[in-house]
Amino acid sequence: MDKRIKKIQSYLKENRIDLAFVTTPDNIFYFSGFRSNPHERLLGLVIFQDIDPFMICPKMEVSDAKASGWPFDVIGHSDTDQPWELLANEIQSRAKEISAFAIEKGHLTVERYEALQSRFPHVRFVSIDEQINRLRVIKDEVEIEKLKKAAELADFAIEVGVNAVKKGITELEIVHIIENAIKEKGCSMSFETTVLSGPKAASPHGTPGNRKIQKGDFVLFDLGVVYEGYCSDITRTVAFGEITEEQRKIYETVKRSNEETIKAVKPGVRCMDLDKISRDIITEAGYGEYYTHRLGHGLGISVHEFPSVAGTNELPLKPGMVFTIEPGIYKADTAGVRIEDDVVVTEDGVEVLTKYPKELIIVR
Repeated sequence: MDKRIKKIQSYLKENRIDLAFVTTPDNIFYFSGFRSNPHERLLGLVIFQDIDPFMICPKMEVSDAKASGWPFDVIGHSDTDQPWELLANEIQSRAKEISAFAIEKGHLTVERYEALQSRFPHVRFVSIDEQINRLRVIKDEVEIEKLKKAAELADFAIEVGVNAVKKGITELEIVHIIENAIKEKGCSMSFETTVLSGPKAASPHGTPGNRKIQKGDFVLFDLGVVYEGYCSDITRTVAFGEITEEQRKIYETVKRSNEETIKAVKPGVRCMDLDKISRDIITEAGYGEYYTHRLGHGLGISVHEFPSVAGTNELPLKPGMVFTIEPGIYKADTAGVRIEDDVVVTEDGVEVLTKYPKELIIVR
């Protein structure tokens, strides 16, 4: 964690910024090792150029913050305190002259920004978002090992879900079976588990319900597991009973798009290049209008993080980047299919972390 703090301190010095105020819980975890969901309460990490950083958090979480391994000061505030006043006093007691103040503009609300501005009226506020993104986007060996474990658990969860498919079982019942299996392993899901069947599978962000699985359905599973603070994200689609020739064509097209795009992953290739490879395959098959989202997104502490693997992103890939590749076709009157994998860029290519089979599975 100390190396990460030092990188931010170097950035502050180079850019003549007096301090950074980090407020996103996932970024606080990245720099401190402390995981918290503060709800409406103030949680933040203050990093200076040359002096020790400090954390501010709800008083009831101070002992947890210290137990996480954070070696610096932890300032607790109660529900009857004025936390912004407390924060300002702590900053001013450590740094007498402040001219530039870095904040997470993508996270700080207008109300919270105004609370800072009123206490530091002559300070220039700048964004730290891009710099943090560039630090987090390259995973080290420890992070990649955790992501591999998270991916293994995601593979297991898909297997549990596929094995649960039978006539008459509902989407929500399968969700319950999957999540219980993961809880028994002492882990949690990285987002709400999705199981969609039949026409509902053609909704990319559909909500599982009480629909019963029927013969001829595609059943789409989208889920992820958290392992020691790192997330996986996988999608597989299976058939229940015999499907039509067009449904099979849609499935094979998505599979080819997924696999050919993965083959193209290596350092120097741009995010937009990958999106184009994936999209061209689906468009040439006649389903371009039914591919309604970007190719993928970064993956790590957050299930969705930098970079966006989209057709407008010119960012070149570098070793250590981890992201999803998840093409899909969503034709409402025919089928909904998505196949998603987690991949890491290596020095000369790619490693696929999620390994559940992609050959069309027909559950009888």
